[in-house]
Amino acid sequence: MATLPRIPNEAARRLFLARHGLLGARSGSGRGADLAGVVGDLGFVQLDSVNTVARAHDMILWARRQSYRPEGLGRLLAQDRAVFEHWTHDASSITIDYFPYWEHRFARARSRLADRWEGWQGKDFRAKIDDVLAHVQAEGCVTSSEIGGDEAKNKGGWWDWHPSKAALEYLWHTGALSVVRRDAFRKVYDLTERVIPDPLRATRPGPEATIDWACAMAM
Repeated sequence: MATLPRIPNEAARRLFLARHGLLGARSGSGRGADLAGVVGDLGFVQLDSVNTVARAHDMILWARRQSYRPEGLGRLLAQDRAVFEHWTHDASSITIDYFPYWEHRFARARSRLADRWEGWQGKDFRAKIDDVLAHVQAEGCVTSSEIGGDEAKNKGGWWDWHPSKAALEYLWHTGALSVVRRDAFRKVYDLTERVIPDPLRATRPGPEATIDWACAMAM
């Protein structure tokens, strides 16, 4: 019977640190293609709204590149289109190459999300979906504060959204809209076709390819 290979603790620690970009020198420009490479190696960087000493995503990137400055990640999204923003277990900046694999998430959200959110946000947001999408199509990018100003907010504690805000988030979760940039950490939405490069939107990996990718990323 074959024995399983064993990795000494010291080697395992070094492998772990290397895989997370923490073993080598922290040199590099910390912007542009260099920063995109860091995010690509990590796969994604979770975005944190809490800003005490600094936001967590900025500290994660600075730990790997001493030259990194907070505006660098914003430029990767808004100018370079080297990352896109979406949901992993929370809002995250994700290397743009992975966008095609999010189609299965969009499809799943389209089939499940509206019914689930009715119990959370109420039914009013459904009536706003087409109006909000038409507004973005005609007027361009928008924040939640620019629509639905006269609407009552849902009494949902932390997530006290008005119906148009819920509609914006629904359209983002289902792939019709994308985050084009953040202004003072507020999401700015636009049509996905105006944000994500055409070749990536046209690529649709099948179920087997998506499973292979997800398993490889998990490993």
